[in-house]
Amino acid sequence: MKTTEEWINQLRRQLQRANYAYYLQDNPIMEDEVYDRLYRQLQALEEQYPELITPDSPTQRLGGGVAEGFDSVKHNIPLYSLENAFDLGELAQWVGRWQGQIGEQETVEYVCELKIDGNALALTYENGILVRGVTRGDGETGEDITQNVRTIRTIPLRLGLENPPARVEVRGEAFLPHKIFQKINQARADKGEARFANPRNATSGTLRQFDSKIVAKRQLDFFAYTLYIVDDNRELNPVTQAESLSLLEEMGFKVNPNRQVCQSLKEVGDFYQKWEQKRGQLPYDTDGVVVKINSYALQEKLGFTQKFPRWAIAIKFPAEEVPTKLKEIAVNVGRTGAVTPLAHLEPVSLAGTTVQKATLHNTDFIAQLGVKIGDTVVVRKAGDIIPEIVRVLPELRPKSAKPFTMPKECPECGSRLVRPEGEAATRCVNVSCPAILRGSLVHWASRDAMDINGLGEKMVESLVSNQLVKSVADLYDLTVEPLTQLERVGETLATALVNAIAQSKEQPWPRVLYGLGIRYVGKVNAEALADSFPAVEQLANASVKDLQAVEGIGEEIARSVYQWFRIEANQALVQQLQTAGLNFSQETLQETSSPDTSQEATGKPFEGKKFVLTGKLESFSRTEAQRLIEQAGGKVTASVSSKTDYLLVGDKGGSKQKKAESLNVPQINEAEFKEMLWGK
Repeated sequence: MKTTEEWINQLRRQLQRANYAYYLQDNPIMEDEVYDRLYRQLQALEEQYPELITPDSPTQRLGGGVAEGFDSVKHNIPLYSLENAFDLGELAQWVGRWQGQIGEQETVEYVCELKIDGNALALTYENGILVRGVTRGDGETGEDITQNVRTIRTIPLRLGLENPPARVEVRGEAFLPHKIFQKINQARADKGEARFANPRNATSGTLRQFDSKIVAKRQLDFFAYTLYIVDDNRELNPVTQAESLSLLEEMGFKVNPNRQVCQSLKEVGDFYQKWEQKRGQLPYDTDGVVVKINSYALQEKLGFTQKFPRWAIAIKFPAEEVPTKLKEIAVNVGRTGAVTPLAHLEPVSLAGTTVQKATLHNTDFIAQLGVKIGDTVVVRKAGDIIPEIVRVLPELRPKSAKPFTMPKECPECGSRLVRPEGEAATRCVNVSCPAILRGSLVHWASRDAMDINGLGEKMVESLVSNQLVKSVADLYDLTVEPLTQLERVGETLATALVNAIAQSKEQPWPRVLYGLGIRYVGKVNAEALADSFPAVEQLANASVKDLQAVEGIGEEIARSVYQWFRIEANQALVQQLQTAGLNFSQETLQETSSPDTSQEATGKPFEGKKFVLTGKLESFSRTEAQRLIEQAGGKVTASVSSKTDYLLVGDKGGSKQKKAESLNVPQINEAEFKEMLWGK
């Protein structure tokens, strides 16, 4: 892999530009297969380096944004993305994952459906009548385009059932058949208008037309593929995906006939390979096969990750590859100091977009490829936003080709670069490096951290280049007057930024911890650490063993946190931010009239007892519960052990419950806890 920070930042910028162009401008700048592969590369890097995850990362999102001009509405049922596989080997790995979760099943059926390359829609029917049509948007919120949806003739306005359910939710894909797409583009060309890049782009642009008459003329088509009947008492409820597809047809929907119930992975593979060869014969675009576990009972048992259903996956068809010349290799420095090589290419058309750059990850990757500057290389767009070089064509190598050498000095600050033992990345270790500072500031201001509106990349660049800010703590010393001296910054903008920075002081301890940008500490890990160590002093003094005791914190993360707090510059930063008024501890218990949170314990009922907390408590926060336990003479620890006296279990308790069971540690609920504490 390449210097992770640089590569991750480049991937994010490319993906964000692509998301904006596709979802809000209806003008895609790259092919889907390229986006998918780049997305997976970013996802893999963030899994390996969770501390680099930012709230604005495309992976933290389910999809794109909502365009202006339509009402924004919340989906009744979220539209989850699908995990992607790029070959049958990855499909087998997916099966292994879900089988490992619940145990291997004797017989499992799969439903294979062609993945239509269009635009997802969510349709709501009440008493059989279409009442709402919404775009996918970001998966949770979309655009209400009901009037446009009504023009699609393959979407029934009334369900074809005599006694329809009270409410039905249908998901499917709007698309343009090839013949219709060609007619639309020819008509646009005849008028001197720009052609649509591909059918999906044309579909997206059509759905966002404000004049439904234009939508009707475009003759969009629709395949339904998901059915939710919001009436558990009805006998109509299907129990498998195959039954749902048949019922959708009965309701009057068009369902793709090219689907199959498979009894084994071999049958799934045969279906995939068949359509990989025959997809060119279809009258519409498809970019893969969606594989779903047929049984709804098993689907419910498997559930969802944060972004994907565990019971479904999309196997993407192979991506397009083209040759081009590698003109130069540049390097970029990221927030963690990682230095990443980036190939500059002769512009080449690839899957409908122009490619000029490709990642080279790190020096090991360059050596493995055997690539030299001046080589002809094969570039592939396969699922990510930045294309990748997959191989070199040495037979076309010119005599002038020269090897790449990683610079010895940082291109940003001139400091000597180092390659830590055991790492593939070369790094700048100068904490004052402008590139590292810029990345740290952008991360600090990001939505999941301090959420400082107006402190984006351009403003950060201006602050650093004008030496107004030399550390994160300097943000809190900014005043309006010096900001107005910056280019294109007036008093109004400067005042808004200063106010936004001041408001960030109200962000809670978990966000502050995440904003510090400790390596490997992502948003979820920061919340877990802040929950187990309610004050920065506790976290700073924790041993590696203490840190590993926190659920979800492995040795690598624990060592990273431990080492971060032993660096004097980081200690000084924490002190400066504390002085500035930021929250480095959980909110203290507020006295209220409620006896559950304000009443003092009688005596010391928990004297010498060790508690562990898990799940969400209703009457008080976990910090408040800890305070009450300590006030009653007890102690709260982060993990369950044989020395634990009680596990206090709230809603959605985690793996600590299983460990408590294995060690015969008593588990108590909130009511029992109150009775033990107050005798009632």
